[in-house]
Amino acid sequence: MSAARPEGAAGGHRALTVAALLATYMQAVNISLPNAALPYMQGSLSMADDEVGCIFSSYIAAGVAVLPMTPWLAQRFGRKAVYQVSLAVFALGLVLDVRATTSIEFVLARIVQGLAGGTIAPLSLAILLDVLPPVRHPRVNLTWTVLLLLGICTGPAIGGWLSEYYGWPSIFHVSLPVTAFVLLVVALSLPEKRPAQTLPFDFFGLGTASLGITGLQMLLDRGERLEWFASPEIWAEALAAALGFYFFAVHVLTAETHFVDKALLRDRNFVLSTIMYFALGFVLLPTLALTSPMLEELLRYPVDTAGYMTIPRGIALVGALVLMSFLPARLDNRPFVAGGTALVVYANWRMLGYSPTMDWWPVAAAGLVQGAGLGIMMPALARTAFVTLHPRFRPEGVAVFNLARLYGSTIGIAVVQIFFYDNTQAVHLALARHLTPHRAGLQGAASLSKQALAGLNELVTGQAAVIAVIDQFKILMIVMLVASPLVLFLRRQPPPTR
Repeated sequence: MSAARPEGAAGGHRALTVAALLATYMQAVNISLPNAALPYMQGSLSMADDEVGCIFSSYIAAGVAVLPMTPWLAQRFGRKAVYQVSLAVFALGLVLDVRATTSIEFVLARIVQGLAGGTIAPLSLAILLDVLPPVRHPRVNLTWTVLLLLGICTGPAIGGWLSEYYGWPSIFHVSLPVTAFVLLVVALSLPEKRPAQTLPFDFFGLGTASLGITGLQMLLDRGERLEWFASPEIWAEALAAALGFYFFAVHVLTAETHFVDKALLRDRNFVLSTIMYFALGFVLLPTLALTSPMLEELLRYPVDTAGYMTIPRGIALVGALVLMSFLPARLDNRPFVAGGTALVVYANWRMLGYSPTMDWWPVAAAGLVQGAGLGIMMPALARTAFVTLHPRFRPEGVAVFNLARLYGSTIGIAVVQIFFYDNTQAVHLALARHLTPHRAGLQGAASLSKQALAGLNELVTGQAAVIAVIDQFKILMIVMLVASPLVLFLRRQPPPTR
């Protein structure tokens, strides 16, 4: 019989469990919190429409850069020390967010937040798995994943409500007491854990991969504003991206050890599932990045209402994810991958029917269907990716798999923003071409006042923007359609051993 756990230790474990779950949710919700508050933030920070994507991509890209280093940092400096520093830096990022007066300052503050968030989430999971018994680990993993996705999905609703009634800085103020609580619990209850020997880390591989990712991300984020390759900065970013990815590919193919083991590339299920997970990430956050601005700026919904209209998507996503956890392990996951993909494609097809005269129902219905599809795809792809992978490679595989989703989201946000503004200008020109004095409804156009002409131009711009947004949903649908045939090449999982 095992000895009973001391009452104080049990209380400390409960506090650590609550603190780690709160930290997970807080890190995730801050990804999408600014989404519904964009109109207020743009006015305060003098932020142009083509800079909006940087609010999200800067946070995620910074996390992507530091996430692979988390295990090494915990080994080298101690898990507790790294966790506390990450929380303190995250709090600093929150303060810098509120104190920012320009768009550049705000993006830099979001980078600070993202750097800290990249270590908070995986360390929170490591703490949960350490303080809870192994029999509860499957449920812990599910809870951690649910909170992560719940944070992303509920961010617009919370941010919209707070910014509407308390001002946009309040969306960052609310995370400060949560951060302080987690810091206090960690300081009082979490023992330091550091292995006797620190394993080597592939800094060259991470550095070259980060150079390529950062260069490409900045090229996509800044290219439209700087007229692409007419700017020396864009040439420098393109060169950095090309060199980074080239050196990383050569390093992976020639070096004996690196943080991406070549054995991962030899597992068909893992490679194909990771590509599909990238496509899933391409749809997950860009849909939010498009929907809230469309509702607020084009359809004139209040920011809190626009946030509430994203809730059905989050409920369906989390609900489908939880239901998938009850499926027997022996079931073939490929039909669920195909079914989830079909639902996401169908949802994006429904979004092509959006119009300026619609009410809230089409947005809620499409979000509900898309959330259900994503909630089915995520666990099905995860099981398919690792069912044929040797357990020795799973830690590295988990990191690469999650990085694919995160990087898919950053690339997706940048791509839809680029095409949105290009399409808006093209459609505006096409519509305005027909506004001539020879049209029956514009016989008196020559005598219209400047104010009336400005109103007419605003009407045309609004119509062009709606068409451009719908075109972006078409891009998301096409990405899923292109990735969907990969399901046919996935291998059936082997039967469980007895």
